[in-house]
Amino acid sequence: MENTVNDPASSPDPADAQTPTEEFPEPSGELVQPIILLVDREEPCPEDEGIAVAALASVSALLANPRHPYWRPWAQGAFAKSVRRADAKMFAKVAGEFPGHVMAEVGSARAMGFAPMQADSLPKRLAKLQVSGTTLPPGAPMDSTTVRIALNDSLGMSTGKAAAQAAHALFAWVLEGNPDELDAWRASGCPLSIQRLDAKAFRNNARAAGGPVIHDAGRTEITPGSATAFVSVG
Repeated sequence: MENTVNDPASSPDPADAQTPTEEFPEPSGELVQPIILLVDREEPCPEDEGIAVAALASVSALLANPRHPYWRPWAQGAFAKSVRRADAKMFAKVAGEFPGHVMAEVGSARAMGFAPMQADSLPKRLAKLQVSGTTLPPGAPMDSTTVRIALNDSLGMSTGKAAAQAAHALFAWVLEGNPDELDAWRASGCPLSIQRLDAKAFRNNARAAGGPVIHDAGRTEITPGSATAFVSVG
């Protein structure tokens, strides 16, 4: 399994963000982080690789540009993420049209992560990409890595929903987890895998989570307050 991310030397702390400029005016509404997942029509990647790459793309966008002025207000809000799908042709168009993206790879899966944008004024190209109905084939379980995202498999989350929850968990771990573990993960190339747990195993393993346990707001698919994901290290 191969993971590809940008790895700048600067600290991944949204508190380091600079004052907004004319290019990035003070946000007037909700901020959302777009994540574009490649869903190839001919050879779609396995579901868990797709979930992992979406999470990796999310944090890669922060690590590549931690001083973007929207990280701080976004992190102080609901950490809203929008996982949208694109076929190979559209994925290439988006990559060429928006040079500010960060590309991530996990196995055969690819995704682009962006800094937060105003939800009510997303660029038309991104806004037209579908959010709901993202489905990938199951595939074999991933080889375990030192840093893993545990998913509550009892919730029956769709690919897109699970990807957003996995991204929440990895992002929270990057911001609030052990700095030494984060440094070691980045130094090793950011290897990442998905671990699916039933409800009992999820509850038991969550006690030793490497970062916050994510509870969903319940806007879509699942009951508000449901525990969905966490990062496990070791």
